[in-house]
Amino acid sequence: MARPGPRMYRVGRRRWWPRLAGHGDALWNRWRYPFTRRTPLLVSGRFNPKDLASEKTIIDKRPIWWALGLILLVIVPPLAGVAMESSSLLTAASIFALYAAINLMWMLIIGTAGIFSLATLAVVGASAYTGAWLSIEYGLPWWGMVGVGTVVGLVFGVVIAIPATRLEGFYYALLTMGLVELCRVYVVQSRALGSATGGLFGADGYLPDTLDETPALVLGYWSCLAVMLLALALYRLVDGQRLGRLLKSAPEKREAFAEACGVDWRRARIQVFLISSAALGAIGGFYAAHFKGASPSLFGIDNLLLLLAMIVIGGLGTAEGAVAGTLLVVSIDKLLIDLGPMRLVLIGALMLGTVLFTRNGLFGIRAQFRAWRDRKKSQARAERTESGGEVMPEEATEIADKNLIALRRYDKRSRDHLKTLVTPAVIEEHRVKPYGQHSEPLMRLLAYFRFASIVDKYALKTEVPFRRYRLIALSGVRGVPPRLVDDKVYESLPEAYHAVFVKRCQDLLDS
Repeated sequence: MARPGPRMYRVGRRRWWPRLAGHGDALWNRWRYPFTRRTPLLVSGRFNPKDLASEKTIIDKRPIWWALGLILLVIVPPLAGVAMESSSLLTAASIFALYAAINLMWMLIIGTAGIFSLATLAVVGASAYTGAWLSIEYGLPWWGMVGVGTVVGLVFGVVIAIPATRLEGFYYALLTMGLVELCRVYVVQSRALGSATGGLFGADGYLPDTLDETPALVLGYWSCLAVMLLALALYRLVDGQRLGRLLKSAPEKREAFAEACGVDWRRARIQVFLISSAALGAIGGFYAAHFKGASPSLFGIDNLLLLLAMIVIGGLGTAEGAVAGTLLVVSIDKLLIDLGPMRLVLIGALMLGTVLFTRNGLFGIRAQFRAWRDRKKSQARAERTESGGEVMPEEATEIADKNLIALRRYDKRSRDHLKTLVTPAVIEEHRVKPYGQHSEPLMRLLAYFRFASIVDKYALKTEVPFRRYRLIALSGVRGVPPRLVDDKVYESLPEAYHAVFVKRCQDLLDS
């Protein structure tokens, strides 16, 4: 009768995600952006630790999700608007694209540059009104409105950036909010800017007058989406290149360290602020060309709070957070208009829940969930792992260096054997002869203690030579001083040596 084979158990779990086959002996050609060394996808080749198969893994999958999302934004809103014969849906989609472009540039200011400015709508509104007024009074074409808006935005940026060198945080936010309100009051009371008609209307537009309503709305949406894509490209260009990297090395309350390293963070912040202001001015000029005018609602506090809600809900500091937050808030505000004021309550509740239960908006939930899951997995393994450092099978599959597994297993077995050598006779032998000659059990114990890790390793501190010693534990970290183990003082060096030996034996038995 044949003996049954050993019983096999499944080790670990494999994530069901498609893996790319390894390139084998063929040369590995990476796609790169034109005139740069940056690759669209960050791909890593490795051997799967569970089945040892050669494979390639896409480390950062965000470009794929961006491509899919942008394709959906190009196709879905026009098809839905035409199929439902809903002009309000196409209008809301155009507003979403423009607000997303504004939020992307605002994200450069408050996320990359770290300047908490609330003057975004002041720059956009001033550029829109200037372009509309010049178009109505002097016949400026729509493309000229975009150029004038860029210049006006740059001038506004210079004016607003001057106080940023003196004020910061809450005080600068109050100053810029006051500037927005000042612009609104001026526009409302100025007859030249259409105070009697509720705004300036009749400017030149980029849409042909011969188009019907639905084709005009679809073309307008695609034009606004193109502006959003240009804003996204500018965000990537600034945030991912030299300026963005300089400012990431000088976050809030760590500017002194960056300055000591030679980073001129003030100049970098001002440059990013001016670039964003010029882009916001161009968006304002396009806004006036799209709606063929401008209205005082651009400067409204309600619009400013909605923009702030979009960024907070999506996630501060990420482009995908700005776009997703804008899409969610605009959908609630423009498409659920039958709810009346309740839609604003819904946006406020969503914003409050995001602040209370997430760390960085909707796009921080994934990292937050992974951290929570890893913490729970670690707790569960700690409960199942045998005391002493053995590695559980499901943990072993996730350790890349298998030598670490063997080392931990060998260390555990060594400690199990050395525990049997700690006897009163060995301790007494070390007290009588701390320098030698030693028996074999004592030599084995001392050899293990000498080769232990430097972290929390015991040492002696000499306060008075040959008269006063204290027991300390080394930190093992450069720049971190050792800590005192206890308050006991030893009057001779052999007594202090024996105290270190006894303390190490206690830790060995407790491990």
